Amino acid sequence: MKITLAQLNFHIGNFEGNVGKMLKAIDQAKIDGSDIICFPELSVTGYPPRDFLEFDDFIVQVEHAVDQLREASEGIAVIVGAPSRNPVIEGKDLFNSAYFLYDKKVKHIYNKALLPTYDIFDEYRYFEPASNFDLIEFKGKKIALTICEDIWNIGNENPLYTVCPMDEMIGKKPDFMINISASPFSYDHAEERIHVLKANVERYGLPIFYVNQIGAQTEVIFDGGSVVMSPSGNVYEELPYFVESIKSYELEDVIADKQNILQEKNKIQEIHDAIILGIKDYFGKLGFTKAILGLSGGIDSAVSCALAVKALGKENVRGVLMPSEFSSGHSVDDARALAENLGIRYDIIPIKDPYETFLKLLNPLFDGKPFNVAEENIQARCRGLLLMALSNKHGNILLNTSNKSENAVGYGTLYGDLAGGLSVIGDVYKTDVFLLSEYINKDEEVIPRNTITKPPSAELRPNQKDSDSLPDYDILDEILTLYIENQMGPKEIIAKGHDEKLVRRILRLVNINEFKRYQTAPALRVSSKAFGMGRRMPIVGKYLA
Repeated sequence: MKITLAQLNFHIGNFEGNVGKMLKAIDQAKIDGSDIICFPELSVTGYPPRDFLEFDDFIVQVEHAVDQLREASEGIAVIVGAPSRNPVIEGKDLFNSAYFLYDKKVKHIYNKALLPTYDIFDEYRYFEPASNFDLIEFKGKKIALTICEDIWNIGNENPLYTVCPMDEMIGKKPDFMINISASPFSYDHAEERIHVLKANVERYGLPIFYVNQIGAQTEVIFDGGSVVMSPSGNVYEELPYFVESIKSYELEDVIADKQNILQEKNKIQEIHDAIILGIKDYFGKLGFTKAILGLSGGIDSAVSCALAVKALGKENVRGVLMPSEFSSGHSVDDARALAENLGIRYDIIPIKDPYETFLKLLNPLFDGKPFNVAEENIQARCRGLLLMALSNKHGNILLNTSNKSENAVGYGTLYGDLAGGLSVIGDVYKTDVFLLSEYINKDEEVIPRNTITKPPSAELRPNQKDSDSLPDYDILDEILTLYIENQMGPKEIIAKGHDEKLVRRILRLVNINEFKRYQTAPALRVSSKAFGMGRRMPIVGKYLA
């Protein structure tokens, strides 16, 4: 038996485009002589469709799309993810389903049992969990078909669910497992997936064919990395990351364990590739082509710009240098050198005149109070206004260049440097931004050396440095990671050796600045806990504040 995995990039709600991709893949699989082709979870709709699922018209279009795929299933079985209606009046109206189509008929529908409701997932909002676990019999083989989370409730000391679908099916003696997934990227998730797949194979003694989607849906990125694993637990093959891929496998070869191909993982390379895909899909799926961003001469804007150029092309990225009276000469020189290295258009617009005009208007109302954050933020908002004016006039989408460290502690100005339609590195800590810059420069100097080595500064007052307000980034980022990603409380973080006063100050800053993050652009998700749809914190809360 030959099985094809179709790791494709889908577009939420684009039924014509999604079905068109799948029909081409089915034709290719037929030419390859495949018996089964497998598409990822909710591939008909794209993942996650969210509240589109509440529209009956949306589900009607889903059903039409499934009918088109059913008509194409002559001579080949098609496994495809799509919502299906729940015929029982009690419970949710829909299931998250895997259709098994063959010879123009719906032969079987498997419904997902384990519906995640953590981080970015909110499936129980829409779907009814399954309670039946039947095998699929096809061409003399018994197939255990599951959907994404269904294979994750295994070998856990604190299981999230009360049932394990494969435990229910193994007694019926399946010959192999298929899992269709929409498993999002984070820089440590690929290894975790391999671990979970291996745990399933070792527990049940069966080969597994695991297909994952690729592509970005707003801030959520899917990396592919579909896996075929032999019953021995060896990775027979791991498909590429961040690109579409269609490949067929002989079941007998997988069972015989004739090869073992596992790709090396590199955190910074993965973040780099994920962000490029995220930018490319955000623009492509929304029908945009051109981006604009402010270039300060600092490392954040430099890395963001370099990544945007790789995603969109140098002809589609425009930089704007907006020096103030507090900007150092080398900052302008560094920003200009970056733009010239990348070959992008850049403009220089000093903000001295608009800044002084605003001060003239406001000074009578400032009541003689000394220079403080108000004057600093006026400069940032002058820059935001100029960038948004150019964005509106020319149709360029403004890219936000703030990093995760700054976003965490509120080190940014609403409607100023926090403006933008998409946050490029908003889920990348400053220490990793430095590593990204080195990765970008691995073949040639794209980002000027001085940009990487000089002390970070917002340059909003004389001789300002980030270190005036924040601890060194290696210390700050470790505390932030323990709190945000690892969800440790202050006592646990202090026990790790960090200064108590500093820990309590940093955690307080994170919590009291939730209102800023609530109003900023979606940040491309590259960690296991990004600011955005997967981290739901109250704005008005007292905890650690």
